[in-house]
Amino acid sequence: MRPIEWTGQGARLIDQRLLPDREVWVECRQVEDFEVAIRDMLIRGAPAIGICAAYGLAVAAQQGVDLDEAAARLAATRPTAVNLFWAIDRMLKARHRDLVKEALAIHEEDIAMCRAMGEHGADLFRGKQRILTHCNAGALATGDYGTALGVIRSLAKRDQVEWVWVDETRPYWQGARLTAYELHQDKIPVKLICDNMAGHFMQRKQVDAVITGADRITAHGDVANKIGTSTLAVLCKEYGIPFYVAAPWSTVDMQMQSGWDIPIEERSSQEVTHFRGMAVAPEGIGVANPAFDVTFHPYITAIITERGVLRPPFAESIALANAPQQTV
Repeated sequence: MRPIEWTGQGARLIDQRLLPDREVWVECRQVEDFEVAIRDMLIRGAPAIGICAAYGLAVAAQQGVDLDEAAARLAATRPTAVNLFWAIDRMLKARHRDLVKEALAIHEEDIAMCRAMGEHGADLFRGKQRILTHCNAGALATGDYGTALGVIRSLAKRDQVEWVWVDETRPYWQGARLTAYELHQDKIPVKLICDNMAGHFMQRKQVDAVITGADRITAHGDVANKIGTSTLAVLCKEYGIPFYVAAPWSTVDMQMQSGWDIPIEERSSQEVTHFRGMAVAPEGIGVANPAFDVTFHPYITAIITERGVLRPPFAESIALANAPQQTV
């Protein structure tokens, strides 16, 4: 399930705001179209928005649009996911080459990375697993296959999934709308729960592991991911449950040392007070809506990447994995 496809003169993508009710594909033929798609979350997920931005710059090159100006506009859409900036930087460095080929390469490499981390992650488990995941770190959030869901898909191929607990993931419902949709299509058993139910099932020993994606990982192993991730990690620590993060290397920000320095996107209050245009809260109340939170490295059991599984101390394992030609 590729959420975005190159068409020759642009790209088309699934409007993820409408899933699972309707599968509507949107054409992006101008830089502005890609800008809107990322900012308004027609496409979301750290690797996927990086791919989308790469295609946006390929279109800019085709149309003779100033690349630096187009890059600045795309970079201003969402501040937390470092994959966006990684893809833009890679495209700008390739400006004297064929940028369509470069964008297509970014897309195909992402799929290969997801499949590799899926296998690395699946190797961590023995026997049937009851895994809890948060938000959507699946095919819809990447080039295809997924990060956290990539691990789950690889486990399912080995007949090692008893069921997957899926947090609904308020306020944008990525778990209920997207993750449950993907897993159900793949015939992987799903149990959808409200975000505040996870502790209940952990307490009753019905969760074997938690696997999430990531939007940015610091050089010391702190992780920014969808709001609510940090709560799950704290619960896992309390109940002795492994907490894994699955992400491609493009999510690692070697220039950032601490999670305290990660910019956290604050989104519209209407995402909290309304659902699909219908008010679910009193008008005029105060609202906070951070899109992400930070899980600090002491709460993380391991980080699963295409380069291998990284374990504490993360500053050392990340530095080793970052060295040329190294795997861990």
